[in-house]
Amino acid sequence: MNYLLDTHYMLWTISDSKKLSKNLKDIITDPDNRIIVSTISFWEVSLKSSIGKLEITGLSPDEVPGTCLQMGFEIEPLSAFDSSTYHRLKATYHKDPFERMLIWQAIQNGYTLISIDRDVQKYISEGLKVLVG
Repeated sequence: MNYLLDTHYMLWTISDSKKLSKNLKDIITDPDNRIIVSTISFWEVSLKSSIGKLEITGLSPDEVPGTCLQMGFEIEPLSAFDSSTYHRLKATYHKDPFERMLIWQAIQNGYTLISIDRDVQKYISEGLKVLVG
């Protein structure tokens, strides 16, 4: 299966895996699953770090992509198609543009979004496949 980690789960996986449930650890370590991290998450980490809203223990934002690659995650760029079709996401349960774009990227590419945010389940009606941990 193809799983897209939201920013919280991406950070917890690389820096604080104690926060992951056994089920999520099993999914992430299963070699039959593709674990995908979006460049959107790297942008969010960098931005929030620069304004003092996020601190990652033991890593700087520049090290996050390399750490994800070392863990075997695939990095998904924000494509021209995903960004230009974003206006098609009609539901507005979230105002956070990072969260909304991750949701849209998951919908457009057929990924299952792994998220901490229970409200993302509201986007199932938009075609989102989601696993809330």
